[in-house]
Amino acid sequence: MQFLAALAGLFAVGVVAAPAAEPVSIEARANPGGANYVQNYNGAAGNFKYNQGAGTYSLQWNGNTDIVAGLGWSTGAARSIVYSATYSPGTSGSYLAVYGWVNSPQAEYYIVENYGGFNPCSSGVTQLGSYTSDGSSYQVCTDTRTNQPSITGTSTFTQFWAVRQSKRSSGTVTVANAFNFWRAHGNFGTSYNFQVLAVEAFSGSGSASVTVS
Repeated sequence: MQFLAALAGLFAVGVVAAPAAEPVSIEARANPGGANYVQNYNGAAGNFKYNQGAGTYSLQWNGNTDIVAGLGWSTGAARSIVYSATYSPGTSGSYLAVYGWVNSPQAEYYIVENYGGFNPCSSGVTQLGSYTSDGSSYQVCTDTRTNQPSITGTSTFTQFWAVRQSKRSSGTVTVANAFNFWRAHGNFGTSYNFQVLAVEAFSGSGSASVTVS
């Protein structure tokens, strides 16, 4: 997850800060017909509403509270994720992304399909190159977070990023292509924690309505 509240003000004046993780808050629920996992980190600050059975959710943000909310699966996989969204981030700090964690070695990952005013691979990270998938090139980068909050408490872990260069708000994400690239260019494991199609917002204002399948 992204910026602490103290960094959000820097974004407003164009200063780029390195990505920083924050604790994850989730709810696991049974739904064999579709998404079985709800991620709700600070969702109340974004009026997060969801219908798990329908695979839909909405979010509105206005301010510098880091929010990460979405629907997905309690165990990640190299699956194909179909989604459609009305995503209006403006120039806010926000991502529309496949988001998840790997257990061992611990890692946080994003496949960013669309974003507002900040490209997380723009600076302060290690560039790994690019790959082509689902009709676009993806810029790939990585970063190491040292003694940062994570799904297991304070720890040191790697962040893996793939940022779509032709932004979109609907389509199919072939997750395997990102996994394969990361694995070929770093220590990206195979023990997956949760995986969601999420909206993250950490500054400015915007809104999103998302359907995941």
